[in-house]
Amino acid sequence: MTAKILALRPTLDDARILTKIDLRPGLTGVGNLDGQTTTAVVIDVETTGLDHDNDVVIELAMRRFRYDDDGVIVEIGKAWSWREDPGFPLPQDITRLTGITDFDLAGQRLDEKMILKIVEDADLVIAHNASFDRPMVEKRLPLLPGRPWACSCEGIDWREAGFEGRSLGYLGMQAGWYFNGHRAENDVDAVVELLRHEDTDGVPLMYELDQHAHSDSHLIEAIGAAFEVKDALRLRGYRWNPNSKVWWREVIDRELLAEQAWLAVNVYASGKGAKHGGPRMTRRTAFDRYR
Repeated sequence: MTAKILALRPTLDDARILTKIDLRPGLTGVGNLDGQTTTAVVIDVETTGLDHDNDVVIELAMRRFRYDDDGVIVEIGKAWSWREDPGFPLPQDITRLTGITDFDLAGQRLDEKMILKIVEDADLVIAHNASFDRPMVEKRLPLLPGRPWACSCEGIDWREAGFEGRSLGYLGMQAGWYFNGHRAENDVDAVVELLRHEDTDGVPLMYELDQHAHSDSHLIEAIGAAFEVKDALRLRGYRWNPNSKVWWREVIDRELLAEQAWLAVNVYASGKGAKHGGPRMTRRTAFDRYR
């Protein structure tokens, strides 16, 4: 019996050990400190829901770091985290998801002055889902200094870098780490740790994100697309905007011609049922992207 039990136990080749993310402020000991460095701040929020118009921020976390021209993170700053009382009871599903209770938030308020100062001192603001975080943060803090924003979810080709999926928790596990998700401070640290990770060519992912952030992009809206092509759009990476009732995707300059060609064949070609002659395209930079 003992032999059978031992035989069923996984060997080291069958198991994988995940390390808990534990960022420590200070110099990382890698990269080039003698040349020019860029200061970035990662930001994450927990909210009362997913509606930009009606839901509000209940937790906001930030951490600054510096990186060199090769995308190597040379220094990690301290973590900051604040909570805010929304003035009404939290939905039960938000408490279940985040572990935050009404008691935790009672009388709490964001330190607006400190948050504005941290962003003012940064060259780049990063969020893993910037199209959600940026509007929520700017709605709560309308005086937030104008800075370029980057999205670590959208701005990195995760598949090309050797990953599957784009959710923060899953990416972390594939990289060999774990963390307690759905808390702003933990999510911030997970983003920083992932940006230190190298792609399949040995290049830090921060380098790709920096290049993407400083390239113009194009918001492509597949206006007039027929209902029958929705699955093709979804597989292509388009998302449904329920307010505008349109499928949309954002691509950088070098991807634009390929995207236009794909749409011409798969959405706007004769027989595809489109009610418009082509997509609507809007050029954007990191200063207005994800708003």
